[in-house]
Amino acid sequence: MSKKSGGSKDKANSTGTIALNKRARHEYHIEDRFEAGVALQGWELKAIRAGRSNIGESYAVVLKGELFLIGAQITPLTQASTHVIADPHRSRKLLLHKREIDMLIGRVQRDGYTIVPTALYWKGNKVKAEIALAKGKQKHDKRDAERDRDWARDKQRAMRAHNKNA
Repeated sequence: MSKKSGGSKDKANSTGTIALNKRARHEYHIEDRFEAGVALQGWELKAIRAGRSNIGESYAVVLKGELFLIGAQITPLTQASTHVIADPHRSRKLLLHKREIDMLIGRVQRDGYTIVPTALYWKGNKVKAEIALAKGKQKHDKRDAERDRDWARDKQRAMRAHNKNA
């Protein structure tokens, strides 16, 4: 009996990050993070493996007690199936426990939070989305955050230069 060799699979696909939403950290105060499964079709998985996904403009919304990812772009491959009409911007269902969805609904409706995806990644052979409960930043908040980042960077440079000379 022959065994299948595990070395033929691409290791980067099985453990790595697929897509990051760097804008979310700039535009929102992130409170809580959750891991959600994503209901995908076959052609979408093939396209994700080829690196053709983007979540920069996406957000999550609650419809009829279920959570959906809106605005995520998964561009279909040219050699994908011809009998399925591929919509790159279709709504994709996010899979969470009922109590997590209820908690998210309460925080969004009562406290004015937004649900934004921060990352897509592989967990085993499944695609997971990291979603965050977030509040929008005002323009002055963005400036303050940028000023703090710059100060931390300058402080680190000064410490490095001081330690190098000592």
